[in-house]
Amino acid sequence: MRFISILFLVATSLFAQSQQKLSGFFPSNVQKQLEYEKQFDAIISSSNQDAWMKFLTSRPHHVGSVQGKANADFMADLFKQWGYETELATYEVLFPTPKSRLLELLGDKKFKAKLEEPALKEDQTSGQKSEQLPTYNAYSADGDVTAELVFVNRGIPADYEELEKMGVSVKGKIVIAKYGGSWRGIKPKVAAEHGAIGCIIYSDPKDDGYVEGDVYPQGPFRPQQGVQRGSVMDMPVYPGDPTTPGYGSTKDAKRLDIKDITTIMKIPVLPISYEDALPLLTALGGPVVPDAWKGGLPITYHVGPSLSKVHLALQFNWDIKTLFNVIAKMKGEKYPDEWVIRGNHHDGWVNGAADPVSGLVSEMEEARAISELAKKGMKPQRTVVFCAWDGEEPALLGSTEWVEDHAVELQKKTVAYLNSDGNSRGFVGFSGSHALEQFFNEVAADVIDPQTGVSVKDRRYAKSISDADRTGRAKMYGNKYMKIGALGAGSDYSPFFQHLGIPSANIGFGGEGSGGEYHSIYDSYDHYTRFKDPGFQYGTALAKTTGRSMMRLANADVLPFDYSILVNTIGDYLTDVRGQLDQMRNDTELENKLVGDKLFDLAKDPKLGFKSPVAKSSVPFLDFSKVDNAMFQLKSTAESLKSALSKADKLGSEKLTILNGILFRAEQQLLFEKGLPRRPWYKHMIYAPGFYTGYGVKTLPGIREGIEERNWNEAQSYADNLASTLLQFNVSLQKAVQVFK
Repeated sequence: MRFISILFLVATSLFAQSQQKLSGFFPSNVQKQLEYEKQFDAIISSSNQDAWMKFLTSRPHHVGSVQGKANADFMADLFKQWGYETELATYEVLFPTPKSRLLELLGDKKFKAKLEEPALKEDQTSGQKSEQLPTYNAYSADGDVTAELVFVNRGIPADYEELEKMGVSVKGKIVIAKYGGSWRGIKPKVAAEHGAIGCIIYSDPKDDGYVEGDVYPQGPFRPQQGVQRGSVMDMPVYPGDPTTPGYGSTKDAKRLDIKDITTIMKIPVLPISYEDALPLLTALGGPVVPDAWKGGLPITYHVGPSLSKVHLALQFNWDIKTLFNVIAKMKGEKYPDEWVIRGNHHDGWVNGAADPVSGLVSEMEEARAISELAKKGMKPQRTVVFCAWDGEEPALLGSTEWVEDHAVELQKKTVAYLNSDGNSRGFVGFSGSHALEQFFNEVAADVIDPQTGVSVKDRRYAKSISDADRTGRAKMYGNKYMKIGALGAGSDYSPFFQHLGIPSANIGFGGEGSGGEYHSIYDSYDHYTRFKDPGFQYGTALAKTTGRSMMRLANADVLPFDYSILVNTIGDYLTDVRGQLDQMRNDTELENKLVGDKLFDLAKDPKLGFKSPVAKSSVPFLDFSKVDNAMFQLKSTAESLKSALSKADKLGSEKLTILNGILFRAEQQLLFEKGLPRRPWYKHMIYAPGFYTGYGVKTLPGIREGIEERNWNEAQSYADNLASTLLQFNVSLQKAVQVFK
């Protein structure tokens, strides 16, 4: 009986495999692809990832470092051994490093900040002081300033509105802000706009220190001397080498003078530990902060200003450094001029195990496995390109310069760009072009989670159900379809996606590898293998997920873009923008009524110097009729295309090639050539990093940010621009439909 049951299960499994559908594959080719993937999975090795991480993180490897070049050479040699055509693509970039740093509290309780992370005997690479970059923020201004100190919470625009209500100004002051809540570069940017002359950023223990758990080396969280380095260049304006905006920073490139660069911060900025922050915060007077601003230090948090002044003095070496991108290609057998590109950066602020090497070694293992399959005669049909970017940490330098340098060729040939940037144990995450949403759902369903034995899609679904409230859980129950996120900024997909309109995605695992090592000397092999992903189980899961995505895109008969999903997602964003506008209108009417009735005056506390708000201008109704008409046409065309694609196996080879070319270039039609307001480098009309969020995405950014800034003319103008862009996109999809006629 048991034997019969086993036979039944085997037969059922084989039947299910024979019935499986893969987006983009004709039925006759599905089994061949699944066998390809089965062999690929069997090749993936965790021990390789371990060995490579140990070497790549053995010394600090920032831009311009000896180990950075050694790592690039090491990877290039491996790619060559595996049969890839490999080159080191070099660019000359502005990369400032500290010349001098000083932070001190003056007055009766004098204090001088250590600005240093101590070595730990439990961390074998933490003592490489002569090679480590000091704790600093790249692209801070030089400066020597002395002033009272004001605490600004996260340092985002909403925090300054709260300060204004409390009657506290930062004009002529130095501000101190907590990390988190936005990308770090937003904090000095907003501070300078409000008249501050310096900015200090610290890591509060409530966010990633002892409040969260045991600190390193006992646990994974940030010790009291740990500091988060990072760039504060104004990348929401444009990333890449700030001296060559919009074009490749080659050896002979024409460069802006430093004084003419708009993306370098206007005030000096310095990151510090919570140990160094404590005396500064203790010196603050003024009102007690709102509850939401309170951190985890054993003090009462005050807004300020401080009773004593703070002295901040910074000088930098403004040097041009050479960076090294590793570019490895394996030409496709059938479509050599259609490229599927995979990338992860290789530079780190210090030893960089979690960020970026954990994602990098997974990518390397994908490339090795594909090369092993190619040796057996299973070469990809399209060209696959594996890239290890240099200079991501300071400003997406390596990827941006390479993309700008090869923009015409990339727009002509690139099917998709798949990115990762660090990895740890936990749950799979996808963000990117929503035309690939169904595709990633299928990929996630076919990768097994190493902890639970179910698919990574099922594990993520279980997590979503667990995290939801009762109402949300009821809506989600039984629906395992996975909505992918929208891409903002913060990694190397940005130039591909938001500048060139190339379909892109960022893929990684996380959620169970929390810690406080980020951008510190403690982001090491020792920390990573103890706390983030012991045994590289999720490095293997990432390799199987992203490697499978690469192979399916490379081998698909018809590229698996479902533009009906993208169009519906754009419709959701439009609904959200309309709701945002309505909410702002209602809030403004209510607030103005309270101002008119003097109710704010009655509520204020004279001791806090509370200022009543001033009545705001009313919120107008924007005209979305052009957008609505464009969306009506676009939805119809997208559905027609989806229906037509089900018959793609009837097309001849020539028409199939034409169809695929239209499909992978279609999203480029969502670019607006003049770009976004005040930042023309960003051309995608659907996705962009927020001007005041940095990493965080703003969908329909031209309209949404116009509304948020109460710039109604700009919002209306970009609604009209969006309409024309959607019609342009519609024409592209119509061409794809015409292929079937």
